[in-house]
Amino acid sequence: MREFEGDYILADNVWDEIVWVWRRTEAPRGCKVEIVEGLVTVAPLSSVGHNYVAERLQRRLYDVIPEDWGVYQRLPLAVPTRLGLYVPDLAVVPEKPLRAAGERVMCASSAALVVEIVSSATANNDRIHKVAGYAQAGVPLYLLIDNLAPGGPTVTLHSEPEGDTYRTLCTAAIGDPIALPAPFTCTLHTGGFPEA
Repeated sequence: MREFEGDYILADNVWDEIVWVWRRTEAPRGCKVEIVEGLVTVAPLSSVGHNYVAERLQRRLYDVIPEDWGVYQRLPLAVPTRLGLYVPDLAVVPEKPLRAAGERVMCASSAALVVEIVSSATANNDRIHKVAGYAQAGVPLYLLIDNLAPGGPTVTLHSEPEGDTYRTLCTAAIGDPIALPAPFTCTLHTGGFPEA
């Protein structure tokens, strides 16, 4: 890769070039900068309700994960085969691959669970592109919390990735409990989730 006066690079491949652009993208404080289907995107700040849901889930997950795993908000996860670099609302990752990851990103395949909380700015990416990306990376569980779903607010747990698709393990209305399988083996109570 050759850099020209700090403004442009000539990379050996599209992935390296787009990650170079991502690293140099300046966005307003708190905004989320991702690469989705080869495009660098910037999403606005999440709502207070969105952050509340993430914190409630994070607190519950810490009750059931092994001690050498962590629950991280906004951890950049790379899916180079889809030209994707996602920054999920929550990612559960064992400590070992986290320590081995590069300075700014890690492979999405290291995550045991990824959670996205839909907002109007991220709905299409969370429902379509990221589902395919996380599945292709082999993330075992993808939890989508969608207050904006056309049929009403829902929580959908995707599992068993194959290619770029998941099997939908279960879908529940927000307010109903949803069970996470092993290695989590817990019930998430969604009754207190505000609009995100």
